[in-house]
Amino acid sequence: MMGYILQFLLGGTIMVCASLLSKSKYLFLSGIITLLPIMTLVNIHLQMKNMNIMNFRITQKNAIFGSFGAVILISVIFILTNWIKPLYAVIGAFIIYILYMLGCKYFLS
Repeated sequence: MMGYILQFLLGGTIMVCASLLSKSKYLFLSGIITLLPIMTLVNIHLQMKNMNIMNFRITQKNAIFGSFGAVILISVIFILTNWIKPLYAVIGAFIIYILYMLGCKYFLS
């Protein structure tokens, strides 16, 4: 349980740092892109400590689909905000993201 709390705090801290360190007009998007490799390395380190090799390989496969999902989510939000209000862009992007992730779950099982 303590490990999950630590991971939550670490991930939240990284997200806050991503927003603060960004100097771009699009603070959240730029910050995520800036610190995503650091977050990925920390996550891989935690996974390697706590998983056997088979579980790690399954997690790697899921991470590939998840990372494409994150790119899709952020890109769709960015693109849709050019045409519609930000709230509707985020809702639309989440719907597309959910459909993508359900499709990945279907193909992986």
